[in-house]
Amino acid sequence: MEKKQFVKLMDEKLKLIRTEYGLTQDKMAAILGMSKKTLIEIEKNRISLGWTSSVALASIFSDSTILRDAIGGDVSDIIIALAFKDIDVDYPKTWGGKVWWKTISEKKCYRIQQNMFSRHYRLLDQENRRLYASFSLKETEDILDEILNS
Repeated sequence: MEKKQFVKLMDEKLKLIRTEYGLTQDKMAAILGMSKKTLIEIEKNRISLGWTSSVALASIFSDSTILRDAIGGDVSDIIIALAFKDIDVDYPKTWGGKVWWKTISEKKCYRIQQNMFSRHYRLLDQENRRLYASFSLKETEDILDEILNS
């Protein structure tokens, strides 16, 4: 998934999330910090939320069943993977992938997992800290090899 695909997904889910939470267009627009007119244009697929508003929607409504089902679990994982693509960052500890994650490989105390919905990969250490996230298995394996060989 790329940022464009994420934004498109958020555009498509906006109205469903608003309905799931029982919000009027006025209330949803206020929550997202936009005009009702802009919200209507997005819901009619005339304009897009864009990256920033998509992140806001996903973050504010991270408990949405519709959103969790579409993303495959914790929304923050996908946002982090997209936002920090090609940027080194220290990630916080995770829950270890008990739901929505498939372990692809394990070497020493490290695991590579793939999200079953978004299909992105992450590298976890023995304490379930995310060391790396990417949509490329090869890049993730390369990072693991670097760690193991250093």
